[in-house]
Amino acid sequence: MKGSCLCQKIRYECDVLEGEIVNCHCHTCRKAHAAPYAPTAGVKREHFRWLEGSEHLGSYASSPDKLRHFCSLCGSHLMAERPHQGHVIVRVATLDEPPSSAAISHIWCSHNVPWLSEYQDTPYYEEWQKTAGHK
Repeated sequence: MKGSCLCQKIRYECDVLEGEIVNCHCHTCRKAHAAPYAPTAGVKREHFRWLEGSEHLGSYASSPDKLRHFCSLCGSHLMAERPHQGHVIVRVATLDEPPSSAAISHIWCSHNVPWLSEYQDTPYYEEWQKTAGHK
C-alpha cells in the first residue's frame, strides 16, 4: 500500500497493515490532525519504507518516547513511532488506496470534547453546503 502527504512531496509504502485500524481520540492526535480523531494502524518496521521526499520530513516528540513525523511543507502527519518498538503507526487517512478493512474501534474516548461530537441529526452533504455560519 502506498501513501503520501497532501502536497505529494513525501511518499511512503507499507507491505501490509499488521494492526487493525483504530480511531484514536487522544488530545495529542486531535491537535496534531485538527480533527476529532485520527485513524491509525500498526505496521512492522521492516514493512514500512519512505519512497520519496524524506528530506522534507519534520518530527515532533509529542510525548516521552513518541515521535510524530509530518511533511514540513504541507503539514500532513504521516506516521508516528516509539523508536524502541518493532512497529510504526501509519496515519491511515494518508494512504493513496483504501485499506481492505474499516476501523474496528475508537480509543482514548475519555479525551473527547462535546463540541466535536457527531449527532444523528447533524446534516451530511455530498459536497460543500453554504450555511449561515460560513460565507
